[in-house]
Amino acid sequence: MNVPKATKDYCKKCNKHTEHKLKLFKTGSPRALAAGNRKNVEKKRGYKGKYQFPAKIKKQTKKPTFLAECTVCKAKHYYVIPKRMKKIELVAKAS
Repeated sequence: MNVPKATKDYCKKCNKHTEHKLKLFKTGSPRALAAGNRKNVEKKRGYKGKYQFPAKIKKQTKKPTFLAECTVCKAKHYYVIPKRMKKIELVAKAS
């Protein structure tokens, strides 16, 4: 789906609707000390093989999350489109 690079949205800092630049939000790296990672590292020692997680069916699509930056005051907040979609493309607004 094509999403415009800029959109009008409410800015809490400016207390009004302003133009916001959108950037696709990327998650950070997973935590090294999370329980699942520690279990996996422990299981790999010796001849125990890989730790098997219980089978979980994952959804094929995600709701796209963007980082919206106000062009006036540079404040940032999340901007989520509440529809599931496979592909996202940021395009310039057609005028």
